[in-house]
Amino acid sequence: MSGPAGFVGPPMKDQLVQKVELRVSCKNLLQMDVTSKSDPCAVLYCKTGDKFHEAGRTENISNDLNPDFATPFSLDYYFETVQHIRIRVYDIDNSSDTLKDDDFLGQIETTLGQIVSCSPFTKPLTKKKGEVISESYITITAEEVKEGTELALMTFKAKKLDNKDFMGKSDPFLEFSRCQPNGSWQVVHRTEVVKNDLNPTWRPFQLRVSSLCGGDKTRPIKISVFDYDSDGGHDLIGYFTVTLDQMTKALDSEVSWPCINDKKKEKKKSYTDSGHVILTSLKFQKEYSFLDYIFGGMQINMTIGVDFTGSNGDPRDPRSLHYIGGPQPNEYMQAISSVGAVLQDYDSDKLFPALGFGALVPPSTNVSFEFPLNNNPSNPFCAGIQGVLDAYRACIQVIQLYGPTNVAPIIHHVGRFAYSAQMEEGTKGAGSYFILLLLTDGVLSDMDETRNAIVSVSSLPMSLIIVGVGQADFGDMNQLDGDDGVLKSPSGKPVQRDIVQFVPFRNFKMSSPAELARHVLAEVPKQVTDYFRMRGLPPRSQGQTQQPSA
Repeated sequence: MSGPAGFVGPPMKDQLVQKVELRVSCKNLLQMDVTSKSDPCAVLYCKTGDKFHEAGRTENISNDLNPDFATPFSLDYYFETVQHIRIRVYDIDNSSDTLKDDDFLGQIETTLGQIVSCSPFTKPLTKKKGEVISESYITITAEEVKEGTELALMTFKAKKLDNKDFMGKSDPFLEFSRCQPNGSWQVVHRTEVVKNDLNPTWRPFQLRVSSLCGGDKTRPIKISVFDYDSDGGHDLIGYFTVTLDQMTKALDSEVSWPCINDKKKEKKKSYTDSGHVILTSLKFQKEYSFLDYIFGGMQINMTIGVDFTGSNGDPRDPRSLHYIGGPQPNEYMQAISSVGAVLQDYDSDKLFPALGFGALVPPSTNVSFEFPLNNNPSNPFCAGIQGVLDAYRACIQVIQLYGPTNVAPIIHHVGRFAYSAQMEEGTKGAGSYFILLLLTDGVLSDMDETRNAIVSVSSLPMSLIIVGVGQADFGDMNQLDGDDGVLKSPSGKPVQRDIVQFVPFRNFKMSSPAELARHVLAEVPKQVTDYFRMRGLPPRSQGQTQQPSA
């Protein structure tokens, strides 16, 4: 998770702003779990005025006291300004974002200038009151991110990997590390895990050339293959070293490298390799930011889908999730307001389709799974977020909550608009992106159909944001969000890219509406740029006709 663009206010006239990435590793972290090692995550805090505020997190790494985090922190660097930062390391034991119940493993406080001036920067971790934690260290490596840099878009597969599991096959993933000036290796990327497969194909991904090799295409890169273990003790299958110059042969055809395990090589004279890793495609592309697409006139079109199934409770009952007469708006209304307040700024006409599902809509006696809240099938658009809320209030008075909780029809509904926009991209460029804000109170009745729907729209200019309302078990939502690995359809087809973000509203009941919106929308800019990069579409040039909202 990247941090914000900066934390010292807007730059003064003629002030030089440079972007830097901070990569973090730790040694000898405290062991807080009784039956296993800690599951660490590093959290960045930046100081504004007299207070520190959270600005980014790395990924969580399971069962590891010596983690090398692959997710960097991104910051604006101002030479003329003292920029105070704090990095804390936590043992993550639950899915909440609050960190209140997670064990504190140590911290450092320093300035961005100190890190930049002596990278790699190593310092002992301390307790919150400054007491040094014996033998526990953090290392931070800083690197400038140059605007307009190249991206390398790559697709890898492997053949005949060694099997590391007694029950089943290996669960392989790739880890990319670049060679540092001191000869050490810095982890810069990990792929997803492909379960139970000795001949895996990993999803396409992109890395900045500057991140992969510091812009030097002759700089060594180590690519390691591991067998994933849930306890964090990943087994090395093998590795090889290569340069980006050597990888460019894949611009014309596939390139393959033998995967070597040094320990097996020493033990067995007949050993040749532990399988082959194959680069099936490589493309270089200029990197465009989310703002580049916005400046080029791209419109974000939001559709709102509301769950009207019977499990929400009778709207006339104050205990109902759809009850309107309380001292404050219900959770559905709060979620619509907070997320809509952000997204409406990126839609020029401020007209939003708002649909319901899972209710009986008079005069029909059949359950509908995509009906307009404004009761106008030919024009389901509501004027602004207030218009959506007004339509919601009117709708709840006339429909009958029913069921089941089927969301695949609404996903396909928005997907049809996204498909039409995709068909026009060839002539009009990157013009529209669609977001479905789906609000639901519980377990989906059409989980298989929903998985199929998400996989089918993952190639389209579309994201799915799910806000879970109420106290239900949202375990299925974590599967859709990819928390348990790459989402696949029931037939095994994987999503082409990650388009789902799930957030339970209950985690933010004591927070501000802005905090909910921040978490719900955190992944949208990356999902937008990932899509247009996948399609090879640059931003529109200024002056091109904008595509109207759908």
